[in-house]
Amino acid sequence: MDLLNTLVDKGLRRELPTREEALAVLATSDDELLDVVAAAGKVRRQWFGRRVKLNYLVNLKSGLCPEDCSYCSQRLGSTAGILKYTWLKPDEASQAAAAGVAGGAKRVCLVASGRGPTDRDVDRVGKTIEAIKEQNEGVEVCACLGLLSDGQAERLRAAGADAYNHNLNTSEGTYGEITTTHTYQDRVDTVRKAHDAGLSACSGLIAGMGESDEDLVDVVYALRELDPDSVPVNFLIPFEGTPLAKEWNLSPQRCLRILAMVRFVCPDVEVRIAGGREVHLRSMQPLALHLANSIFLGDYLTSEGQAGKADLDMIADAGFEVEGAGTTTLPEHRADALAAAMGGCGSHAGAETGGGCGSHAEAGAGGGCGSHAEAGGGCGPCGGPAPEAAQAAEAASAEVPNARTDLVAVRRRGAGTDLAPNA
Repeated sequence: MDLLNTLVDKGLRRELPTREEALAVLATSDDELLDVVAAAGKVRRQWFGRRVKLNYLVNLKSGLCPEDCSYCSQRLGSTAGILKYTWLKPDEASQAAAAGVAGGAKRVCLVASGRGPTDRDVDRVGKTIEAIKEQNEGVEVCACLGLLSDGQAERLRAAGADAYNHNLNTSEGTYGEITTTHTYQDRVDTVRKAHDAGLSACSGLIAGMGESDEDLVDVVYALRELDPDSVPVNFLIPFEGTPLAKEWNLSPQRCLRILAMVRFVCPDVEVRIAGGREVHLRSMQPLALHLANSIFLGDYLTSEGQAGKADLDMIADAGFEVEGAGTTTLPEHRADALAAAMGGCGSHAGAETGGGCGSHAEAGAGGGCGSHAEAGGGCGPCGGPAPEAAQAAEAASAEVPNARTDLVAVRRRGAGTDLAPNA
């Protein structure tokens, strides 16, 4: 197909496709899907080989967010049955991080619900970063705390943070329909603050919130302009108790097309499959590894992911390899640029120049406010579905046959409880 040959050539040269070409990827038929995956896979292998970077989320503070992000289980007014707790102590967070590192995670993403951190919160997170790095040599740490005030990114950098995540989530034109308590420009400003402070910027999107193909292309082109080092792609999990509870708009094929489009537009950037992959890609997750070079290991913020062992088996069975701590994630030209921005010092260069966090990008759509797109939500307080959630799952399944709503009823109980993470 001429379109795919053109996109491969442009991807290998890091040349931006036209909007028409990006839209054409999303409009391809199921008969063309494997050709699309193969073409985007050539671009992925050019810049990242067959390596898969593993990331691990630690939810530092859960629930009670004052923002009204429609996708989020932790939003103001959410009735989703999620765990709510205040800040984990540094040693608790470090212990949780160690479980992910033991499972092969190269980056730990520290997420906290809320509009944004106070200066005291930044100090608290700084101590947590120090504790994690003391106990886990060589690990990268990405902070995900919401909207940043002036000077906070620099303080996080000084405390040892390698990256900062804050997702754009959707297009500027539709942002006001998803969130009203802060603006699209607020998010853009935070990504720029992180970048200007010498942190590896991480910013992505949530697909499946009822957006059009044009909206998806708009947000990915906006991300390309911001030039983050990593782009997490979340797939909405419509949890009961949130305004988007009935939005079942994704199929595995649709998810693969979206990932391919992101790869063509952002060829040399770490593309991470984030929240919702287990629910929406399902048995086609291995195909997505030909498009993305990064995934989350284990659980998300307020929902449960695929078992860590299953992730590792999937990577090996698909012919890929887990990226080691001594390997630089980004292509040389991006790694060098990041090292220069960071001053080329110690832990922030080389192997630690990897992609961004997952931002809450997390389980798909729900995370906390600020930047936490997560798949958020969950079920009853003891790990089983609440009756209302089970009824909603049944109704959604009847409306969209390919929706695996049985998976939505599974909620994470990890950090902050007596149950260990599953990595």
